[in-house]
Amino acid sequence: MPKLGMQPIRRQQLIDATIRTIARVGYSETTVSRIAKEAGLSAGIISHYFGGKQALLEASMARVLFELHDAFLKHLEEATSPRERLSAIIDTNFEDDQYKPEIVRAWLSFWAQVPFSPELKRLQAIYNRRLISNLAHELRRIVPGDAARDGAEIFASLIDGFWLRSTMAEAAPNLPEIRRQIEQSIDRYIRAMA
Repeated sequence: MPKLGMQPIRRQQLIDATIRTIARVGYSETTVSRIAKEAGLSAGIISHYFGGKQALLEASMARVLFELHDAFLKHLEEATSPRERLSAIIDTNFEDDQYKPEIVRAWLSFWAQVPFSPELKRLQAIYNRRLISNLAHELRRIVPGDAARDGAEIFASLIDGFWLRSTMAEAAPNLPEIRRQIEQSIDRYIRAMA
């Protein structure tokens, strides 16, 4: 029987191993035995802590989403105006920590599985709603009426599009340039709608 307090440690070890395994061999080749080997634990421990591979994969995506949300909250602490909070959203999505190769590969793998997994679809829907809600909340303080909601949809699509496109490019993404382009698009939109 594990010591009291070992469960969070073991769960974290398995989630980290899952993300590394997905980065190395891809989602479809990520097996319970490969995850266990990567974690240096027995395969049976996955069933013990997660009930199976699918629940572990879902917990791994949830972890990536929570880390993104925590990073956003840190950026938000420094923002004092609605426009600065919009920049915090952009900065969060395009910072170096979100572009570690293993995180990028995990995101792409999870996204590819969303249509086939109700739980992954639910997690992706939470992410989408949160992103659009955060963008719309700040835009409402700057632009009138429906322009805030429309702008939120546009900028969420721009963020996801830049993110996806940049992760598939041969060259490493130029994150400052991506942030600059999105920031300019927001400024143009605000000027046009004001």
